[in-house]
Amino acid sequence: MSIRPPLEDIRAAAERLKGVAVRTPLVPLHSYDDDRRTLLKLENLQPIGSFKLRGIFNAVASRTPEQRARGLSTTSSGNTAQALAWSGRYFGVPARSLMPDTAPIAKVRAMEAYGGTPILIPGAEVFRFMTEHGWENEPYAFIHPWTEMAGAGTIGLEILEDCPDVDTIIVPIGGGGLSGGVGSAIKALKPSVRMVLAEPFGCPTMFESRKAEHPVSVVCSTICDGVAVPIVIPEVFEVLQEVADDVVLVSDDAVKSAMKRLALRNKVVAEPSAALSVAAALSIPADERGTTVCVITGGSIDPAFFASVLTDESIE
Repeated sequence: MSIRPPLEDIRAAAERLKGVAVRTPLVPLHSYDDDRRTLLKLENLQPIGSFKLRGIFNAVASRTPEQRARGLSTTSSGNTAQALAWSGRYFGVPARSLMPDTAPIAKVRAMEAYGGTPILIPGAEVFRFMTEHGWENEPYAFIHPWTEMAGAGTIGLEILEDCPDVDTIIVPIGGGGLSGGVGSAIKALKPSVRMVLAEPFGCPTMFESRKAEHPVSVVCSTICDGVAVPIVIPEVFEVLQEVADDVVLVSDDAVKSAMKRLALRNKVVAEPSAALSVAAALSIPADERGTTVCVITGGSIDPAFFASVLTDESIE
């Protein structure tokens, strides 16, 4: 059974998210030649600073009160954990997340600030928990970080409403929930739109899986911690094969350049994973991609690292 969300589920998610998630704006990527055909979907403006609130809150709101009362659980490198903690506080129930012990401390502290409990374990254990369905043996209501796609699909609805002539949408890909959700909405409403997934060279999970025509695992080494997912599960791979037109690989140096450009020209704080979409767009000739929307997924970033990127004169 496919986990690809039908359009009616995405529209139902949009109703649940009213008054909770921000309807984020589309703004031009500022450039010296005043090209206004590259637009930014600013999901860093969500209450938790990430698009993850859409999918996680919708999933939690869809559970019964009895299920929520058991407490909420997920796995995350940071943004999903924050979304779950925020949602748990909203419904007055506890929330916890298994997190790799390499997760950025700023994201760990943010989850705690929202009232959640981070459980730090080795990254390999987190992914083993996911591949072996470890949540089946725990009492919590588990919210899957990658398969709850309907809430993320509301981004696609908003893009088409605000920019009906869009030609290309570029989405960073980690576990695949965002790209699967956005792609499901877009392909249901305007199949001609080109869906491009942006992935770091240092963690090319979907790129290699598409090349092999089946899910594969890779070794990840990248500054883009939010998408450093070394596996793509089969049910997500199936959806992405249906809705994605291409995967573009981006170097960490290009990501840093995009982060700096977003900060200095657009005054937008984008974490490395979020800047992937802009870096990917800039690697594709403008006349090839046409009117383009880059999803800026979040702005949860260590201040010292962000400052180092902005002050590094070797980064253009």
